[in-house]
Amino acid sequence: MSKNSLDRAVVVTGASTGIGRAAVASAGREGAHVFASVRKQADADSLRAEFGEAVTPLLFDVADEAAVRAGAAQVAAALGDRRLFGLVNNAGIAVPGPLLHLDTEELRRQFEINLFGVHNVTRAFADLLGADPQRQGKPGRIVMISSVGGQNGSPFVGPYSSSKFALEGYSQSLRRELLLYGIDVIVIGPGAIATPIWDKAEANDLNRFANTPYGPMLQRVADYMLKQGREGLPPSAVGDLIWRCLSDPKPKVRYPILRRPFMDRTLPRLMNPRTVDKIIAKRLGYPNRS
Repeated sequence: MSKNSLDRAVVVTGASTGIGRAAVASAGREGAHVFASVRKQADADSLRAEFGEAVTPLLFDVADEAAVRAGAAQVAAALGDRRLFGLVNNAGIAVPGPLLHLDTEELRRQFEINLFGVHNVTRAFADLLGADPQRQGKPGRIVMISSVGGQNGSPFVGPYSSSKFALEGYSQSLRRELLLYGIDVIVIGPGAIATPIWDKAEANDLNRFANTPYGPMLQRVADYMLKQGREGLPPSAVGDLIWRCLSDPKPKVRYPILRRPFMDRTLPRLMNPRTVDKIIAKRLGYPNRS
């Protein structure tokens, strides 16, 4: 890695596929060095093969606080007395199913990755971003990958949506606290993006809910979500937006990125929430309770 690339060094979590890998590509094109976190050695080898010396893989699961801190120590050693240019909290999972029929442990696992994992990573890298006054350079920025589901809850993705709502609040509070150090926090809220998370969603066995009252509508919802995902925006669009958030002199605090912004964000906000509820109930085939 070159000295110049380390002057704009970026950490990206969940970099094996999808948005994370696209963020690695975008930052690399801009001459940044990327420390990319993955959980498997095979994914680390794949990143090295594609991006060469522009990337340094970090092997950790965001839920493993000790491993995250070991990764931060690795980055600190490489940076010397420099500050980190940016941190992209992207790693996440999606736990599907009707909330009344999900074990608490499943909800806890969702938050363990999507919120507590973000907290582990943010704390571990905060000193490198600017919380340590001994480091040289301009304070870095944190980009949080939220979701359109972080502002609008949908049936059967309650755990995921809940974790992203929590991430939105966490990010706003964190941004106002980190003003002390000059570290900015910017949220990106993507809609459907064509990433492997949809293939993973398809692999999730929803048959265990077949004998619940929600059984008849679950497959319809799953098919719709898979279709939306596979027809979604390319991950590269989010990767480019991530770099813009890291480098724009005057970034906004939040950026939605949606294939159908009016239908997916504007219209639901203009409508009465009860009206939206009725539309969803009708589409799902719920009995008319009015």
